[in-house]
Amino acid sequence: MKTSIDYMSKYSIKDLENLSGIKAHTLRIWEQRYGIIVPKRTPTNIRYYDSNDLKSVLKIARLREHGFKISKIATMTPEHINRQISSLAEQESGDPGNYIHFLTTAMIDLDEDLFERTLSTCILQLGLETTMYSIIHPFLTKIGTLWQTEAINPAQEHFISCLLRQKLIVAIDGQKLQGSPDGKKFLLYLPEGELHELSLLFSCYLLRKIGHQVIYLGQNLPFTDLGIAYQMYQPDIILCICTSFPTRDLIQSYLNDLSTNFPKATIFVSGFAIISNELTIPLNVKVLNQLTELKEKISQV
Repeated sequence: MKTSIDYMSKYSIKDLENLSGIKAHTLRIWEQRYGIIVPKRTPTNIRYYDSNDLKSVLKIARLREHGFKISKIATMTPEHINRQISSLAEQESGDPGNYIHFLTTAMIDLDEDLFERTLSTCILQLGLETTMYSIIHPFLTKIGTLWQTEAINPAQEHFISCLLRQKLIVAIDGQKLQGSPDGKKFLLYLPEGELHELSLLFSCYLLRKIGHQVIYLGQNLPFTDLGIAYQMYQPDIILCICTSFPTRDLIQSYLNDLSTNFPKATIFVSGFAIISNELTIPLNVKVLNQLTELKEKISQV
C-alpha cells in the first residue's frame, strides 16, 4: 500500500511571528480587521498558513520597518507591494534587512537564482567577510532556531547550507596557501557526528586571509584520527565547532578529553552545543561565543 506524502509547507502563526518579527496577536488582529492573510485548516480543523502567506507577511514586515501603516498596506495590490519592496531594495541597497528578506524568500521557495543574485550582490558590495558577519550570520542564526523548532523543513536548511558551502569553498580555493612568517598553525575540524560545516569553512577562509597556516579536516572526524593528525602536524591552535554533537551529556567530557590529550595546544571551541550549556572550561580551552571574536582572541594567544 502506497503512502501519500503532503509536500506543502505548513506554518503556524508562531512560525510567522518568528520569521517576520510581527507578534502573533498582531497578526490575528490584522486577519480579522483587514483580511490580509486567511488561515487554512487541516481536516482536523487545525489552523495553518502556506508559503504564500508567509511571503506576504515578510513583505508587510519590510514595509512596516520603513514607516508604512498597516491600514495603507491593506489597500495595496500584490503588484503594488512588490514594486514597493523592489524600490526599497534599490534605495537602500546596503541595508542588511533587505538582503535577509530576499535570502529568506529564496529559502522558502528553494529559489536558487534569487539566492545567488542576492548573495552575489552582497559580496560584491560588502566583501565576503562583512557579508558573513552582517548578513549570513544573523540569517543563519534565525534559520538555525527555526530549524530546531521545525518551522522550516530540512530540505530548506540543506538548500541554504549547500549554496553557502559552495561559495565558501570557491573563496578558499582562490586564496594563497602560503602563510605569513609570523602566522600560527591551525587545525580545524568537526567532531564525529557533527555535519554543520559553514562556520568552520568561514573560519578557514578568515584564518588564511590574515596569514595563518590551516589544515582543514572537515566534518565527522573521529577522536583517534584527530590525535593522529595532531601528531603529524603539531598545530599551535585547534579549532572545533560543535553545533549538535557531542550531545549535552557528553560535551563536558569531550572538552576534558581535548584538554588532556592536547595539552600543548590552545583549543578554541564554539557552536550551539558549547555556548548553550554551563560547562567547566579547562585552562587551555577558550570559548568563542561568536565567530566575530576569532580575530581578537587569536591575537591574544
